[in-house]
Amino acid sequence: MPAPKLTTTHWLIIIIASIGFLFDTYELLMTPLVAAPAIAELLKIPQNNPIVTEWVGRLLWISALCGGTFGLLGGWLVDKFGRKTIMAASIFVYAFSPFAAAYSTSLPMFVFFRSTTFIGVCVEFVAAITWLAEVFEDKKQKEKWMGITQAFASLGGVLVTTMSFWITANAKTLGHMSLPLALGATDPGSWRYLLMTGILPAIPIALLLPFVPESNVWKQKRAAGTLRRPSFAALFAPELRRVTLVTAALSACAYGIAFGALQVTVARVTPGLPELRDQSKTLAPLRKEGEVLNTQLNALAPTDPARKDLIGKIKENFGKQKPIIEDVKKMSDKVQFHQEMGGLVGRILLAVLLIVGMSRVALLRVFQVPALIILPVTYFVLFKEGGTAFMLAYAVCGLVVVAQFSYFGEYLPKVFPTHLRGTGGSFATNVGGRMIGTSMALVTTNFLAPALAGQGPVLPSHVAQAAGYVAVTMAVLSLLIGMMLPEPKAEILE
Repeated sequence: MPAPKLTTTHWLIIIIASIGFLFDTYELLMTPLVAAPAIAELLKIPQNNPIVTEWVGRLLWISALCGGTFGLLGGWLVDKFGRKTIMAASIFVYAFSPFAAAYSTSLPMFVFFRSTTFIGVCVEFVAAITWLAEVFEDKKQKEKWMGITQAFASLGGVLVTTMSFWITANAKTLGHMSLPLALGATDPGSWRYLLMTGILPAIPIALLLPFVPESNVWKQKRAAGTLRRPSFAALFAPELRRVTLVTAALSACAYGIAFGALQVTVARVTPGLPELRDQSKTLAPLRKEGEVLNTQLNALAPTDPARKDLIGKIKENFGKQKPIIEDVKKMSDKVQFHQEMGGLVGRILLAVLLIVGMSRVALLRVFQVPALIILPVTYFVLFKEGGTAFMLAYAVCGLVVVAQFSYFGEYLPKVFPTHLRGTGGSFATNVGGRMIGTSMALVTTNFLAPALAGQGPVLPSHVAQAAGYVAVTMAVLSLLIGMMLPEPKAEILE
C-alpha cells in the first residue's frame, strides 16, 4: 500500500524539525569558537593565559551538567504539557540565550546564558523526536523523515564555522548595536556578533508554529483522560527497566567517543600531526615563555602597576605565536570539516537504511562493528602518518559515531509508551549521553593523557593515545551492551 501524500502541514513539520536539529548543533558548536575570546575579554586577561583555558573547561562542564539535569526535567515536561509546546519553548530558550550572552558584561552572566543555551538544546532534541514520531501516522514516512530531518544536525557545524569566518572578516562593518566594548577597544569583539546569530532560528519557528498541530496521539489521550502521568520511577518498572538502562548506557558510549576522542582531536591532537611538525618546534619555546609571563601576571594584584608592562610582553609574545597558530588553526578547521562531512554522510546512510527496513538491533551493529576497527587504526596508526589517510579515517570515525545519535533519535520513541516517550528519551540522551558520556573529555585530557606523559609535558601524541584508549573502550562496551538491546515491540508484532 503506497504511503499517503504529504500535506502542507507535513512539509511545515519537516521544515520546523530540520531547522530545530540544524540549530541544535549550531548553538552548541558556538562554544569552542567564542569561549576563549569571551572569557579573556570578561576577565581582562590575555587569551593565552592558563586561567582562560581553565575556565573554558569549567564552562563546558557546567553547561553540560545543566543541560543534562534540566534536559531530564524537560523530557518530563514534554509528556506533561505536550510535545509541540515544550519544543517551541526550548527553541526560544536556546535562540534568545546566545543573543543575551552577546551583551555579557561579566563572566557569571556569560556562563549563565551559555548554560541556558545548552538546556534549550537538550530539551529541544527530545521534544522534537517525540513530536515527529507521533505526527506522522504512516510508519515508512515517519522513519524516512525522522532520519532525513536529523541529518540537518550535521549541517549546523558547517554553518556556524562559515558564519564565524564571515563575521571575523566583516566585524568592523557591522555596527556596534550597543554591544559592550573591551577595555581600550574601539569595536566589539567578533565573538559577540557570532553569539547574536543564535537568534536566527526563533524567526522562522515563530512564523511557522501556529500552522502545525500538537501530536494527535498525545492530545487525544489527554482529552479522553487515558493519558497516564509521566514518572521517572516508571522508567524502572520491570517491563521498562532493561530498555531504560541499556539505551542510557549506549548513549553514554556514543557521546563518550564523540567527546572523549573526536572533539578532543580538533584542538589537542591536530597540532601533533606530521604536517605541523616544524610549526610545533617553533611554537614550543614561545608558549613556554608565554606561560612564564602569564604565571607572573597571575601572581600580581589587579591594581599592581607592574601588570601593564607584563601584559605588553605577553602581547608581544602572542604576536610572535599568532602566524604559527593560524597555520595550526587552518589544519584544525580542515580536520573539523572532515568530521562534520563524515557525520553528515553517517546520518544520510542511517536514513537510507531506515527506509530499507533493517531491524533496529541489526542496524546499530552496522555502525558499532566498523567503529571497533576504524577508531584504533585512526588514533594508534594513522595519526602518526598524517596526510589524506588520517583525514579520511577521521571522517569515517565521524560517520560511525554521529550516525548513532540519529539512531537513538529514531529508536527511543518506539520503546517507551506515549506517557513516557519524552521522559524515557530524555533519560537516555541527557543522563546517559550529556551527563556521563561528555565526561569522557575530562578523562582523556585531565587524567589519561597526563598519566601517559608522566613527569613531562602533555604532548598531542599523548592526547591522541589517550583518545584512542577511551574511544576503543567505549566502542567495545557499546557492542557488548548493544547485545541486550531489545527490538521495539511494535516491530516484533508486525
